[in-house]
Amino acid sequence: MIRKLKSALRQPELGRNSDVTVTVEAILREVEARGDEAVREYSVKFDGLDRKSYRLTHEEISAAIASLTTQERADIDFAQEQVRKFAEAQRDCLIDLEIETLPNVILGHRNIPIQNVGCYVPGGRYPLLASAHMSVLTAKVAGCERVITCAPPFKGEIAPKIVAAQALAGADEIYCIGGVQAIAAMAYGTQTISAVDMLAGPGNAFVAEAKRILFGRVGIDLFAGPTETLLIADDSVDGELCATDLLGQAEHGINSPTILITSSEKLANDTASEIARLFEILPTSDIARQAWETYGEIILCDTDEEMLAEGNRIASEHVQIMTRNPEYYSRGLVNFGSLFIGPRTTVAYGDKVIGTNHTLPTQGAARYTGGLWVGKFLKTCTYQKILTDEASALIGEVCSRLCIMEGFAGHAEQANIRVRRYGRQNVGYAQAAAVSA
Repeated sequence: MIRKLKSALRQPELGRNSDVTVTVEAILREVEARGDEAVREYSVKFDGLDRKSYRLTHEEISAAIASLTTQERADIDFAQEQVRKFAEAQRDCLIDLEIETLPNVILGHRNIPIQNVGCYVPGGRYPLLASAHMSVLTAKVAGCERVITCAPPFKGEIAPKIVAAQALAGADEIYCIGGVQAIAAMAYGTQTISAVDMLAGPGNAFVAEAKRILFGRVGIDLFAGPTETLLIADDSVDGELCATDLLGQAEHGINSPTILITSSEKLANDTASEIARLFEILPTSDIARQAWETYGEIILCDTDEEMLAEGNRIASEHVQIMTRNPEYYSRGLVNFGSLFIGPRTTVAYGDKVIGTNHTLPTQGAARYTGGLWVGKFLKTCTYQKILTDEASALIGEVCSRLCIMEGFAGHAEQANIRVRRYGRQNVGYAQAAAVSA
């Protein structure tokens, strides 16, 4: 039997917030109409940063890199190398294809990098330099020609660590612009910023809504909501470990759902006690407490089968498996953004350093999509060619008859003209039907 020892006071909002939409639409209109002037106005209003040009100079970028300590530079380099290794391995899996499906009929596809990509690197509450690795570096591994970045200032100043991470990841242009105005500037282009073809990177509710509205005009990586974490655990682990992993992700924001599924009532109670203890010492407990009290859950199950079913129902962004038989869950789970298997592995590793991408599906989207990866920056585009007259006539006769079934006389004639030129003189019923139509 499945029962909740702690229920969420509120379920995450999956629909659109009309107030957010109205605000975002107004900013988008202004930036589209007035370009750099509107970007500057909103940057001063929301971020307190006034510059003649929001593109950082070579000197500013070099100074940001130079400001890193030796250890900071080594750690950023280490993290980026892990992301690069995994992205390169993913890219190697994506091969071009060419096959002869019939004699002298050639079909194929090419994996073509998107030319212009805009990456948003959030930096409001926390300067998330890891997001630079995940988007910029992955796009560069994919082969994108131009990758630009926008990141807001941190407390009204250029955030040097974010700038350094973007530059070291390979960004071609770096702008100190935040929020909706940054998304609009990259999507529409301005007098000084050339428009991009795709937007990537997480952000707050306003950034997410801007990407949603602009989807179609530009491509996007995915629709991203608040960070989610699900722990599936049994009594092979302890409450302190579970509590730490839950609150470590709850600090992302006051609307971040964190859930424990367990078959051990003792572990459930111990975890709740440890959470209460950690609230007293965690520097970010003001945020984590609100997230846990409002959206946190503890679900008690009797069997592995029940825990697996609940995990697939919830379809969380991050899923940690800490059980005696992790293989059972890693094989059986099909709805998740990324799996973290075993107590030695934690979501923070994926967020910052291990090499997998941390931009992942939320709000149930794991039911139908994975997260950001090198393939998101590629277009798989097909082609076809016919090498002989006989092959063209063979395909043409069948094509003509199929077009007539659907009533497409013009389509049929496209096939018929090739049958007449390259094949038999009499195309039979299909040609006659096309002409009479």
